[in-house]
Amino acid sequence: MPNLKELQDLTIQVRRDIVRMVHKVNSGHPGGSLGCTEFMVALYNEVMELKEGFDMDGINEDIFFLSNGHISPVFYSVLARRGYFPIKELSTFRLLNSRLQGHPTTHEGLPGVRVASGSLGQGLSVALGAAQAKKLNKDSHLVYSLHGDGELNEGQNWEAIMYASAKKVDNIIATIDRNGQQIDGPTEEVLAQGDLRPKFEAFGWDVLEIHDGNNLEAVIKGMKEAKSRTGKGKPVCVILHTIMGNGVDFMMYTHAWHGKAPNDEQLATALSQNPETLGDY
Repeated sequence: MPNLKELQDLTIQVRRDIVRMVHKVNSGHPGGSLGCTEFMVALYNEVMELKEGFDMDGINEDIFFLSNGHISPVFYSVLARRGYFPIKELSTFRLLNSRLQGHPTTHEGLPGVRVASGSLGQGLSVALGAAQAKKLNKDSHLVYSLHGDGELNEGQNWEAIMYASAKKVDNIIATIDRNGQQIDGPTEEVLAQGDLRPKFEAFGWDVLEIHDGNNLEAVIKGMKEAKSRTGKGKPVCVILHTIMGNGVDFMMYTHAWHGKAPNDEQLATALSQNPETLGDY
């Protein structure tokens, strides 16, 4: 396992990947990707138990589903730098016939991607099915999923949230990226959600919060605590408090960079705030 300094360096490099990818094609979603960088780096390099290589079934290893598929830049960067596919392939992001489409898909056969996502609200249903399959296969490994807080406006989520506790699916950890922003504005202005913790608890989930979701140590500690709560009859929810656009000062705290690419000057500024650590693609 990498040490903390190595993970911090990787986090900076992933941020560079994100802004460079969306800049090149003038398209993509940097805001949420930057906000979830620490989480994704921690998940794939410290938290999940993974086998070498990739197979679609994911038997005898932890598996992950990205429900808010529009933050594919951070997903692709972390997968590439974990060795799932060549880092240089990041340069094909959103290009015609690329395996790295704007939202993850499966027909291109990209290692690490097990479901097409980005049609918001569907990821938890898929993750629950995978978690129940692991139980049927007597596979003790876990299923992880990530969801945007704005994504919770989709009603299918709440059916799945109710189902998970009713069926005691206790081998899943669903994380909510609570950055308070979505494409049309602050979540509390678009459709106020209030305090998510008691909502999930009322639906029968075990809930914990990571209040500094852009601090690697806090994320690792919180996710390991979440792991310790699995297998006890309740699904586990992590409410991850992050800052949209974190690490690039002019992108932070606003929904404006939900789906907007930086221009040449803005890219240079973003890269200067995240000096190269591991080498660009």
